[in-house]
Amino acid sequence: MISPSSPARFLTLILCLGVAVVSRADDAKPTFYRGVNLNGPAVTIDGHAWEGQDDKNSPANFVCKDKAFANQDVPLVPATDAERAKMIRSSRWGGNKVEITAVPTGRYSVFLYVWEDNNSETFAISVNGREVIKRYQSGNAGHWERLGPWFVDVRDGGKIEVTSKGGAANFSGLEIWRGEYDGSAEITPENLAFFEKRIRPLLVKHCYECHSSEAKKVEGELLVDSRAALRKGGSTGPAIVAGDLDQSLLIKAVRYSDELQMPPEKKLATEEIADLEKWVQLGAPDPRTKATKFVKRRVDLTEAKKFWSFAPIQDPPIPAVKNEAWPKSDIDRFILTELERNHLSPVAAADKRTLIRRATYDLTGLPPTPEEIATFLADDSPQAFEKLVDRLLASRQYGERWGRHWMDLVRYADTAGENSDYPIPQAYLYRNYIIEAFNKDKPYDQFLREQIAGDLLPAESDAQKNEQIIATGYIAISRRFGSLIENYPQHLTIEDTLENLGRTTLALSISCARCHDHKFDPISNDDYYGLYGIFDSTRYPFPGIELDKKPRDFVPLVENGKPAQKVAYAMAEGKQIADARIQQKGEPKNLGDEVPRRFPEILGGQALSESEGKQSGRLQLAEWITDPKNPLTARVMVNRVWQYHFGSGLVKTPSDFGLRGQPPTHPELLDWLATTFVKDGWSLKKLHKRIMLSSVYQLSSEVGTIGSSKSTENGPMVRPTAIDPSNNFHWRFNRQRLDAEELRDSLLTISGELDPSMMTEPHPFPPVDKWDFTQHHPFRGSYDSNRRSVYLMTARLNSKPFFTTFDGADRNATTPKRDSSVTTVQSLYLLNDEFVHKRAEALAKRLLAEGTDDAARLERAFALTLGRMPSDIERAQIAPWLAQLREQFAMSGIPAAEQDQRVWSALARVLFRTNEFLYVD
Repeated sequence: MISPSSPARFLTLILCLGVAVVSRADDAKPTFYRGVNLNGPAVTIDGHAWEGQDDKNSPANFVCKDKAFANQDVPLVPATDAERAKMIRSSRWGGNKVEITAVPTGRYSVFLYVWEDNNSETFAISVNGREVIKRYQSGNAGHWERLGPWFVDVRDGGKIEVTSKGGAANFSGLEIWRGEYDGSAEITPENLAFFEKRIRPLLVKHCYECHSSEAKKVEGELLVDSRAALRKGGSTGPAIVAGDLDQSLLIKAVRYSDELQMPPEKKLATEEIADLEKWVQLGAPDPRTKATKFVKRRVDLTEAKKFWSFAPIQDPPIPAVKNEAWPKSDIDRFILTELERNHLSPVAAADKRTLIRRATYDLTGLPPTPEEIATFLADDSPQAFEKLVDRLLASRQYGERWGRHWMDLVRYADTAGENSDYPIPQAYLYRNYIIEAFNKDKPYDQFLREQIAGDLLPAESDAQKNEQIIATGYIAISRRFGSLIENYPQHLTIEDTLENLGRTTLALSISCARCHDHKFDPISNDDYYGLYGIFDSTRYPFPGIELDKKPRDFVPLVENGKPAQKVAYAMAEGKQIADARIQQKGEPKNLGDEVPRRFPEILGGQALSESEGKQSGRLQLAEWITDPKNPLTARVMVNRVWQYHFGSGLVKTPSDFGLRGQPPTHPELLDWLATTFVKDGWSLKKLHKRIMLSSVYQLSSEVGTIGSSKSTENGPMVRPTAIDPSNNFHWRFNRQRLDAEELRDSLLTISGELDPSMMTEPHPFPPVDKWDFTQHHPFRGSYDSNRRSVYLMTARLNSKPFFTTFDGADRNATTPKRDSSVTTVQSLYLLNDEFVHKRAEALAKRLLAEGTDDAARLERAFALTLGRMPSDIERAQIAPWLAQLREQFAMSGIPAAEQDQRVWSALARVLFRTNEFLYVD
């Protein structure tokens, strides 16, 4: 405190403070320090003299050894004054490194002029070693920008160095100011008065309601309440180009000169339009230097997390039931609770023949052999079914069957999917990885981590490292698009990645937030680009396209920490690691704000730390997805397993756990299964066994009278089909049709022709140097074999008719659930197709070789196809039918040696068309 008794000292201090304040005010005012035309003559820009490259008056402390380039004929976008244009269209490229040395001590503001004369390039920019732009896209030919300001502190004799990394950058000019300068032109008192009197009121009155940071909803993503926001513009580009009426979209809009008409309700008065035009011609002087930003109304996360799928997974208590005799497991208690609540009771248990056929198809996708059936029927021990399940889970066929389910989800294919559908010979490595992972019972969380970021995980051996590299084939098989080299639509491939990742692991449609916030689920536009940046920082392998045929960027496998000759269609870290900028309205050329790489906020919003930001973020993403606290991952997978066993999930929209999906029929059971799944170390085989040993899994599919009625106090018994026709409460088992692969594999198995070996080599694609596929002549190879269907070559643009006919998976998008249609085409296929006829002929040869007479052959035919013996009625009907066929063949002159072959082929075709063969009870 200053004592009033010492006025001299007080006056002295005031004067000193005044001097200090004035001094600081002068220091705070930025002043032009230097402008350098990096490859051209001296110019004058905005009234400031710029030195040229060879200017004799320039100091000797400017260094740039990059290549020189100039093209004064390219039209600039936006247009600008002649002197500035001359500087912009003469540039340096190839390094880039521009250095100003012997810079006096102080704080400086640095601006860099860049332009594009050809195709768009992507590069990073650093100032004095600090990266200031991580991923700049130069745009189309003629596009230019004045980038900055970037503030740097320099000590006496220091330097200002601007460098680029990545694509070929065109550096045109360097503009440096002393102090912190935001880049706006100095506003004269007259221009300031004009703005405050004529322009600000106009903008407030006619524009702020829809185009300010206080607006309830910002139209066109355009803000006009600050200088920076106005010049940045909205979804259609910069609203103001200082000094250029024709390039200023704001002027076009108020003139009503094209479809863009603002304000939309009424055209401005002539005087108001003239004021705006004058303002732009003056250089759009604007004192509103504090940039504004529209903060979107975020989802209420507290409210959103009340929705069942976003709420934390619970570990509910096991419910009490009235009928204590029925449950074999805790699963049954959850099921029975709902049945009793709805006055329903389960039907009788299935017989042993039904159970072995059901379980064998469930776990292997193949029919049980007659010998396996006989062994199971002969085992009267209480553990007979458990031993059967254990044997099936231990078989190699288990991985082939359940690997096929996963391949449906991840839209596996052996071709890329772009216009020419280029082959991917190495894709089989990922297919085999999937099969082996299921057979090894690889923990599901590890299974996901390896597929998302296996190349970044530690490995104890070359074999493990190679396995993890191959696992990233999941991301690599994302669809490719188009056929052009220029402006290759990589953003569509990343969208495909995010859509599949979201649907498969989280049951969320993330790609719906690419252009705007998700309309239904709490996934924002920022959430999408927070994930997008992770995969935009990742290198995808290039399979080849029509105009760039040579595959590249495949990942070498290792042999002895060294790269081997063998390569995988797999992922690697990108050359440029950076956060992504929002693509406004999904348009990659129209970039908005930068979004840090992170997880969606509704699922935790975890972001990369500063050190983690040096990687793509795939490793962290894999950890976020598999975090036990994530409410979706475990729920989604146990629901899928339930669906594949029962034909329908507890959630009937298995890839949509969002607000448009269906809620679970048994929410407590779903959470209990998810909790025990994680407790069991994410073991799928333990989950299978837990489900299959339950009473509910072993129910009959028949709608009988035993235990299947609802009792009422005041009325007659009501059949359960009238109460629960869709069997949502699982009072019986759902009959399921064989899917396409099961049908084909069963026909080959029964006929004795199936090659059970695993395919460990690539498909016989033509040599790479012979590839000449085009949009009009895409790859159309087809390589048949008698191996299991999971090993057949699958093309994205050329599906096999058999799989189309019998509701095979879509190779271009995730298939969470196969259709089970019944069509005339299917009947005709089974009646007439050569594949079916060949299998029938092979089965006939087998029956003739294995049976000594008609009776034995008939029993063998039923045992192989239907898993049972023919009934007395069937024997009585079939015997005369066989005799009649022999007579017809004899009358037709068919040799006796061929008659039996044809007779048994005919019977085989009949059995192949029966519902009992085509469906599993």
